[in-house]
Amino acid sequence: MTALIPLPRTEPAPGAVHVPGWLTLDEQRELVAACRDWARGPVPMRRTVLPRGGVMSVRTVCLGWHWRPYTYSRVATDVNGARVADFPGWLGDWGRRALADAYGDPAAGAAYAPDTALVNFYDDRATMGMHQDKDERSDAPVVSLSVGDTCVFRFGNTENRGKPYTDVELASGDLFVFGGPSRFAFHGVPKVRPGTGDPATGMTGGRLNITLRATGLTG
Repeated sequence: MTALIPLPRTEPAPGAVHVPGWLTLDEQRELVAACRDWARGPVPMRRTVLPRGGVMSVRTVCLGWHWRPYTYSRVATDVNGARVADFPGWLGDWGRRALADAYGDPAAGAAYAPDTALVNFYDDRATMGMHQDKDERSDAPVVSLSVGDTCVFRFGNTENRGKPYTDVELASGDLFVFGGPSRFAFHGVPKVRPGTGDPATGMTGGRLNITLRATGLTG
């Protein structure tokens, strides 16, 4: 639900910024509609199979580049062999605006060139273990957008999966950016809080998380 009193931005670690309520309700609706379209394909939303045979509890669809542990490709050979959907220019514009707003630096925003997005859907039982986003060949910041149910986002350190870490509540419309010294911090989602989202976004349950990244890849 929308907070009656806007919550302040916080910086849980150097280079990591949480901006509550960054997306307007209309932008959240737009993002939900776009995610439903992307989920249909050409490479449909799926549960990623891990190298040792485990299956992730979140469902994922990719834009621009197809991600699977621990690589990116243009073609989803692990799903249906189709080429991944293009990364939309308007989403890149949102990413540049997000970075400029989070860091208070228009130049940093203007220089940001994300070329892929991972769209993750969490149902009320889905979690994400502590991990680093390190399959990219770029150390540009990661921009994360949330719509739907609130989650507990655990943001850790760059050395290991354990403490110290900070638990941040990411609600619908929130922005979280991590770059600089925190670019390769371990992070995860130990819990989603069912029923906390606003149906006005178009979400009837669950959480969408869209992370924008610059891969540093060509071709």
